[in-house]
Amino acid sequence: MAESRRVPRGRGAQPRGCAAGAGLVILETDTLGVKRGGMAGQPHIYSGQGFSLLRDKNRFVLPNALRTTVRESSGKDVICLAKHSEWKCLVGFGLSRVADFEAQLDAEQARADAAQRPFNRDKRAMQLYTFTPTPFDTSGRFVMPEALASLANIQDQLYFQGVGRFFTIWNPEELYKLADDPEMEGVIATCCSFADAELARAKKK
Repeated sequence: MAESRRVPRGRGAQPRGCAAGAGLVILETDTLGVKRGGMAGQPHIYSGQGFSLLRDKNRFVLPNALRTTVRESSGKDVICLAKHSEWKCLVGFGLSRVADFEAQLDAEQARADAAQRPFNRDKRAMQLYTFTPTPFDTSGRFVMPEALASLANIQDQLYFQGVGRFFTIWNPEELYKLADDPEMEGVIATCCSFADAELARAKKK
């Protein structure tokens, strides 16, 4: 069973890098976790965003639309969580994606060979296959594994961002550190908007 993690920050804390009241107030887009195509063998595609504060019993909540696609991919209420290979965040996906790992390794090997650059297939395979299957309940509530929380500096807020075959899971403050990258501008603005709206809603409770 996953070990729970106590966090130091209060639930009402505003993330650094967000202007109060900025942007939209939607907490979850209805495009998050859309499955592309209806035929068997089609990949599960994650797009859109979501946000969760730490809740009772030290749990976060997987956004509803994302939850549906993860459930379809896994065949049960299990999300696979792993550290991103470059960014200080996590990735999430359903169990069906594991069947694609060898093809992904083949493709990455072929690109490396074509570019005449080294590629350590075993090292990359360890990255891909080092994930933690984590159960969630019917409402999407799950406990973040302690080791992964430490690797991504997870505190009391999560931002979910679909990127196709998987989705990223961020401590918003780690995402804001990428503000100098113009390609991340839209993602950061969206995260700020979601954070503002969720924190405002939490204050009304």
